[in-house]
Amino acid sequence: MNLNNTIYNKRMKMAELVASDISLLSILQRLNITLGFGEATVAEVCAQHNISTDLFLMICNIYSFRDYQPQIDTLTDDDIRNITTYLRASHKYYSTICFPALHNNIHKMVKELDDVSRRLIDKFYDDYDNEVNNHFQYEEEIVFPYIENLLNNRQSDNSEYNISLFEHNHGNVNEKLNDLSNIIIKYLNKDYTSQLRFEILSEIHLIGNDLLKHSNIENKLLVPLVEKIEQRNE
Repeated sequence: MNLNNTIYNKRMKMAELVASDISLLSILQRLNITLGFGEATVAEVCAQHNISTDLFLMICNIYSFRDYQPQIDTLTDDDIRNITTYLRASHKYYSTICFPALHNNIHKMVKELDDVSRRLIDKFYDDYDNEVNNHFQYEEEIVFPYIENLLNNRQSDNSEYNISLFEHNHGNVNEKLNDLSNIIIKYLNKDYTSQLRFEILSEIHLIGNDLLKHSNIENKLLVPLVEKIEQRNE
């Protein structure tokens, strides 16, 4: 949550921007922006890392402000490439850090549960894991290559595909995660009071919140920008 409730701008010092919402550190990491920027402004740091200031600020504002609506007219084809790079980095972060850590804690927790609860939670998490991996795989193998072909004026392997199909089938990968959280809160034996249960719920909340921002970046930036290219190429 942004403490000052203000929209970020390029004249802010980067350190002040990060201090206002510590979750923005994940954006720096995924865009390969290194720490140690001293008193440099957002614009100066972005220039040092060859990243569009407008794009960086839009991503930060989407992260910190639920109702923020970016004005994408200033963004270019290079920005689209940077968005897909950012989204790929997010997939890697979820797949190699977030979900393995969550799965490891869930595995520890279910060892202490009765058979019925263990099977329920194991199956629920496995189903969710498959769903989210399929979601990421679809983006990596279908959506991003399609966008790259558009940007390079190449014919897509699937001539019938367009970004509206992605938008239409863009499911909410948070729903099952919320259901898992509810199961742990409501239906585990009340005698089970392990601290691990609370840690898992915190992890689920953090991952779910980040996934929501991830989806907002796709819906508010990527999809409308790609639609503009499709219209331009018609």
